[in-house]
Amino acid sequence: MGHDHSHSHGITATGRHRKGLVAVLGITLGVVVIQIVGSVFSGSLSLLADAGHMLSDAAGVTIALLAAWIAGRPASDQRTYGFQRAEVLAALANALILIVISVVIFTEAIRRFGAPPEVQTGIMLFAAILGAVANLVSLLVLRTAQGESLNIRGAYLEVLGDLLGSVAVIIAAVVIMLTGFQGADTIASVLIALMILPRAWTLLRDVVDVLLEASPKGVEVQMIREHILSVAGVTDVHDIHIWTITSGVPVFSAHVVVEDGVLNARGADQLLDKLITCLGSHFDTDHCTFQLEPASHSEHEERQHACTDTPPRILPLMTLLWFMLLM
Repeated sequence: MGHDHSHSHGITATGRHRKGLVAVLGITLGVVVIQIVGSVFSGSLSLLADAGHMLSDAAGVTIALLAAWIAGRPASDQRTYGFQRAEVLAALANALILIVISVVIFTEAIRRFGAPPEVQTGIMLFAAILGAVANLVSLLVLRTAQGESLNIRGAYLEVLGDLLGSVAVIIAAVVIMLTGFQGADTIASVLIALMILPRAWTLLRDVVDVLLEASPKGVEVQMIREHILSVAGVTDVHDIHIWTITSGVPVFSAHVVVEDGVLNARGADQLLDKLITCLGSHFDTDHCTFQLEPASHSEHEERQHACTDTPPRILPLMTLLWFMLLM
């Protein structure tokens, strides 16, 4: 006997603030283009690194928008969970792009340390200030919404991190203008790359956990097992599986062995309600499936398994005896 429990929700918090996210995405992509052009004409590596950093922000905002769009997409017989994994694939692409950007910046920085090229500080400073202003505008747009949605909170923190990158470029430009120390640009680019790499690694690790269907962070399987066993009528629980379809959508399934007398129509209904209530209080999910098994059936399976589970050392002797009888 199986049971699936699910609820349908209205528009998500991310969906309610979709226009703000679109505005932030437009601002960010516009500044990325300006900073890349500014990097080419100024020769500033730190400005190029900041553009890469902002490109990662744009990817983060795109993922947040994708999550909002996916939330409204219906499932089908071919895709029973809809397109919810699309967000995970987008995050994977984002992580790989960030890693490539970091490696390119580090490689170029090492090449420049010996003989840093002359940087056009005027263009560099203008593009960096423009990036900082754009980030401040984006933070103001997301300030209210970031308290309502984890997706938007992530985008907000990414923009805040990029503001620090823009400040690093501004400081480097001012140092070069005042002292002529061209190495400041290279140092700033390395600092920005160091800001990018940990985030890329964390994102990649989270994506791999989802794709490998690892248990969600903070979920204690043993604790859930103990609470299920504490429900009246339950004698055992096995084949527990907890995984994540996409961020914020965990899934749970388990085989629950119950006393035979419980499995009448009313008793099974009450038991399922108790299990769902128990699970809901310890594990936040709208997708849970319980397969109820009578204790007598479970004992029968164990006896059958014991009879068929012939020790490996006895098999050769049985085979020899069989051939002797045939002869």
